[in-house]
Amino acid sequence: MEKLFQKSYQKLYRVPTQFKRYLADKIDWNSRLIGIKGARGAGKTTLLLQYAKKFLPQDNQTLYASLDDLYFTENTLVDFAEQFVIQGGKYLLLDEVHRYQNWSQELKNIYDDQPDLKIIFTGSSLIHLNQAKGDLSRRAVMYELAGLSFREFLNFTKGKDFKPVSFDQIIENHTNHALQIAENIRPLAHYSDFLEYGYYPYFKEAPNLYHQKLSETISLALSIDLPSSHDISFGSVEKIRLLLHVISESVPFKPNISKLSERIGVSRNSLIQFIRYLEDIRVIKCLYTNTKEVGALQKPEKIYMHHPNLQYALATENPNIGNVRESFFINQLGVLGPMKYTPEGDFAFKDSVFEIGGRGKTNKQVKHLNNSYVVADGIEVGHLHKIPLWVFGFLY
Repeated sequence: MEKLFQKSYQKLYRVPTQFKRYLADKIDWNSRLIGIKGARGAGKTTLLLQYAKKFLPQDNQTLYASLDDLYFTENTLVDFAEQFVIQGGKYLLLDEVHRYQNWSQELKNIYDDQPDLKIIFTGSSLIHLNQAKGDLSRRAVMYELAGLSFREFLNFTKGKDFKPVSFDQIIENHTNHALQIAENIRPLAHYSDFLEYGYYPYFKEAPNLYHQKLSETISLALSIDLPSSHDISFGSVEKIRLLLHVISESVPFKPNISKLSERIGVSRNSLIQFIRYLEDIRVIKCLYTNTKEVGALQKPEKIYMHHPNLQYALATENPNIGNVRESFFINQLGVLGPMKYTPEGDFAFKDSVFEIGGRGKTNKQVKHLNNSYVVADGIEVGHLHKIPLWVFGFLY
């Protein structure tokens, strides 16, 4: 355990603290068992370490450990936690819990047996607590960390301190908010950079290698995270790769399940399950007619890439700008809640319908609908029911 403490101290010492993610202010850090899930590269580890560095004692009471460490090949998580408490430990930060085979059952046991221990853990976006062993869903408070919003991207790269703008504020007074932001920075001057490479914070390490690293990250999620969370074979993983290739070349994708299952070489039920897997690792985003009761075998009406960067990284040709616009919109607004497929307009959210387009887009297609809006790319400030697309990047 001494080596784990040494690694923990080094991690805490090195973590940068200048930039803070949106989720840091939304988590109730007083809870005794907190889970943070998200896609690879979203920044879960940094969020965890920043909290510890700022708010927890930097001594033997606090310990960070990644569960893919070789220590856990010979030691159980339960025994590790018990020894930590015996040595005076109070705050246990566990990273990559999905890499430990029996993580949910043992976390439940630790929670029940060590009432004075506070645990914060991170894991893959594949984690579903209601499917985990040990009924962890009644004990853990779970959050999901999305990639950067356009607002965070500007704060991260330009040293700004823009605050989020709520959905209602955008709908009711987007013109005023856009003017206030535009007084401080020209958003459209940086918007295309965000679309191409700004969603995951690691782009800062080497922007010219970002698309390569993004592709590698997806490959790791498919080959490592997916099999560790679900009982699937190597052959199934390869079919999922083929499915992703087909989708990435033709988004937004209206799936013909029969033809697609024949092309991939799997049954209809398997195909729909594979689509769910790709959505769980945050590579694609599906739209359904009914978002309240999405059945296990319900097919999506439309499939998008989860965020615009993926279209630049995975497509063999330059992505269609219309597709990129819609991907940006569904990605940024989707953090607030599920969006719904609508036969009129492009998207439905709450009681509103949105039509996405360029600066010349009119409301001709949706003007007969109540609470309908045109979301236009290429404009800095909107008017009435015509809202700038970039403003939806300030929601979180």
